[in-house]
Amino acid sequence: MGASVRGIAEIGFAVRDGATRLTHLYQHDPMRVLFPRSEPGDAAIAVLVTTSGGLVAGDHVAIAIRLEEGAVAHVTAAAAEKIYRSTGATTAVAQELSVDSGGWLEYLPPETILFDGARLRRHTRIVLAPGAGFLGGGIIVFGRRARGEGFTYGLLHDEWRFSRGGALIWGDALRLDDADGRDIAATMADPACFDGAAACATLILAPPGSDPQGGDPRGFVERTRAVQQQSMASGLRGGVTSVGGLLIARWLGADPLQLRRAYADLTCHLREAAMGLPARLPRLWQV
Repeated sequence: MGASVRGIAEIGFAVRDGATRLTHLYQHDPMRVLFPRSEPGDAAIAVLVTTSGGLVAGDHVAIAIRLEEGAVAHVTAAAAEKIYRSTGATTAVAQELSVDSGGWLEYLPPETILFDGARLRRHTRIVLAPGAGFLGGGIIVFGRRARGEGFTYGLLHDEWRFSRGGALIWGDALRLDDADGRDIAATMADPACFDGAAACATLILAPPGSDPQGGDPRGFVERTRAVQQQSMASGLRGGVTSVGGLLIARWLGADPLQLRRAYADLTCHLREAAMGLPARLPRLWQV
């Protein structure tokens, strides 16, 4: 196995001449950033690319995104991120996202696929200034489903921290660890835990607004639940709640593709409802 890598992607956007424009870019292998032309009336787009084709044990990736006042941007990735099986070392991903007043960031990469035996520790920190908005989240697929694989051993530690105006408003962590003989397969199968799900997802909306705490997410709850239920398929479960000034939607699914479609449908609804942006995602989401 080759040496581990330390990839970096730093992106900065600001309003210049009445439009959101790239103001900062730093990239280090295996991370690259592409900037396809956005559709008229839509957000500026940045696309993250992992040129190595996936992350292996011991790899470290740092992603930093900064939107200055009033900037509007959508950041996604070119493909699902694959986390390969590890013999002991852990893959680490640090994501630092910050949005200044009046800015709107969509951070919506496709799914992360955990190979059986993968070890991933991912920390995501979102820092919002008063009045800033955010829409983003993630999908996790447990194993290579086409090969009948699940996630039965390894490590997953996926942590989120949200702050607005310097104060922590929400934190969340998902941890699956086979240390000390813990049985991940039993946790995945337990009806009180994952109930045999092949994938899970979380989508988070921080509505923008003139109030220092941003917009009120409670006004989005009922319609969001209705949209989520409309896209529910067999074997797919979900729920929506409002906490800490955020709207949070979650899913568990037996079919990752069905879950991905439901996630995309709700994302389209929320970006239109919260920001008046077109109810669509970049074409990469159709691949």
